[in-house]
Amino acid sequence: MAKKKKKVLRAAATSPTPAAGKKKRVVRKPAVTSEAGDAGPKKKKKKKIRKKVRKTGSSAPATKQDQAKIDAQTVDRIEGLAGGVVDQSLRRSDPSFAVPTRSKSNVHFDKKARVLRMGDAAQQRLLFNLGQAKKFMQTILVADGCRDLVKAGKTLSLRGMYYKSLHTIAGTKEKTFEGQDESDSVLEDLEVTLDSLRENLHVFAKKRGTMVGNLTVFDNGDEINCRRMGTGGYAIPSICEPSVIRFGKCDAKFVLHVEKDTVWSRFNEDRFWEKHNCILTEGSGQPPRGVRRLLHRLNTELGLPIYCLLDCDPWGHYIYSVIKQGSINLAFESGRMAVPDAKFLGIRSDDYARCDLSDDVKIDLDDKDRKRAREISEYPWFADRKPWQKEIKRMMSNGFKMEVESLITKDISYVTETYVPERLKAKDWLD
Repeated sequence: MAKKKKKVLRAAATSPTPAAGKKKRVVRKPAVTSEAGDAGPKKKKKKKIRKKVRKTGSSAPATKQDQAKIDAQTVDRIEGLAGGVVDQSLRRSDPSFAVPTRSKSNVHFDKKARVLRMGDAAQQRLLFNLGQAKKFMQTILVADGCRDLVKAGKTLSLRGMYYKSLHTIAGTKEKTFEGQDESDSVLEDLEVTLDSLRENLHVFAKKRGTMVGNLTVFDNGDEINCRRMGTGGYAIPSICEPSVIRFGKCDAKFVLHVEKDTVWSRFNEDRFWEKHNCILTEGSGQPPRGVRRLLHRLNTELGLPIYCLLDCDPWGHYIYSVIKQGSINLAFESGRMAVPDAKFLGIRSDDYARCDLSDDVKIDLDDKDRKRAREISEYPWFADRKPWQKEIKRMMSNGFKMEVESLITKDISYVTETYVPERLKAKDWLD
């Protein structure tokens, strides 16, 4: 039966596209992706977990049996999607499946959990619809490729999945994908359709992000001492699930996440993590999913506070929003990635005067910056935060933005030796 389903599935993926049908809307329950509960463990529980980790030298890893169970569930969901297409085809009905809507209109802010949630809206993706047939075929192709990966126990990059699904449709000159952007978007659609994360589909992204500090990790069984990583640091992998990354000895008291690797290098060279007993991470701008997942786990499993040292501009504010509440496009993953207790440590609009900076550090706001700042100020999770409203209003009034690197004009190590230590001591941050 499985072979029959796969044969019909592939036939459907290369079928001609008859006349357009009508779009339908269906109601689908929001996906639940949090592993440890949406609101996270209470403070007492965090302390208990941290104590246990330091004593035993490990956090609870996913066993091979756990991973096998997840893989089996993933295959069942993919084959369930294919089975639905097969059953509809055998009944001579129009093949279709529901895809949850990944847009701002279908996202709401959960005030209790303090994270973004995906709503119930979804759309039917129809094979016999000229506007949807290609996306239907692409979804089936990517699903088939992920099924092969999971069954083989292997992983593939986003780029690799694009090439695995790329070919010219028989009898035509049309390719299945015009570019990787199409493939990546379809993979995200597949995640929410199956209620199965990309990591469980065995697909990973390019590594982007670095870590160093008072922590030992076990990466796929290999012991990595993040205290001895030299100038380069430990490259944070794309997949940071317990089946791949588990925590060993942790002496750190907090995590300092910085926006860019240039700033991270200054902190690492000055041995900030050693002097202040912490962990340093960076995400090369907007942190990728692997970095966000790692920050979430460091916070929920080890009870470490997360402080974010980001630029004073709409983009730094948005990065903080994504780390803290999750992103609109990936709201279905907020429960396992967002860090609601994360704090914004700097740099702020009043630092120009407070730190006596020169005019050289000013970067004029353009129309795009102003538009983005207004959008961020209207986010529900910022709208009722008076300190944030004041911060954004002051930045707009100043008419300029500033980068963390602007503090170098005071002294090359001013940010590591004065600015951050004083902010931490005074608990001078935005929440």
